[in-house]
Amino acid sequence: MDEFAFRPTHVAPPDGMATWTAPDPAQPAARLDPLLPVQLIARQGDWGHVLCSNGWTTWVDGRLLINLPTAPPDATGPPARTADPRPALAEAEGALARYRALLEDLAAGSADLETFRDRARGLRIGLVVDGEALWLFDPVHDRWCYCDGLQLQTYAAPGRPNASPAATPRPAASPPPAPGPAASPAPGRAPTGYEPTRTVEP
Repeated sequence: MDEFAFRPTHVAPPDGMATWTAPDPAQPAARLDPLLPVQLIARQGDWGHVLCSNGWTTWVDGRLLINLPTAPPDATGPPARTADPRPALAEAEGALARYRALLEDLAAGSADLETFRDRARGLRIGLVVDGEALWLFDPVHDRWCYCDGLQLQTYAAPGRPNASPAATPRPAASPPPAPGPAASPAPGRAPTGYEPTRTVEP
């Protein structure tokens, strides 16, 4: 028998199973070993006609056979790299360019502070590069991702509330307070849970 013609589709139960030379309870045959691979070649009611790897065929109670999973599709080639970080990097670069343009307009006086805030609303960027390591914020899925140069994978989920801080109504802008020892939020800025580091001059 050609060994490559045998393609197991089932295995025997963990405690083995009885066999018969024909689909007839009066014609018993040798018992199959536990978890023995077999190929189901025909059915007749509850009976199953199976082929063993040594070419022996026999009849079994088909209801007791355990199905083997089929091979997954497209699993014949070598493993491919997953989650290419380049599209996410391109998105971060585009968002950073938009933010820089808003800052340029604000600095040039072509946009006031309220216009700057309105146009920057919802813009969220996070990017850290340290040698070959990359940490990138994914605003679509609200998560930080890590890349080692080969693949991008989820690193942490901030667990932010559903309401975006950028969508929180802000009071009218007012002059910032004089520097002091207390690091309290400046008027005109809604608390975000991600306050920047503040420095105090002596």
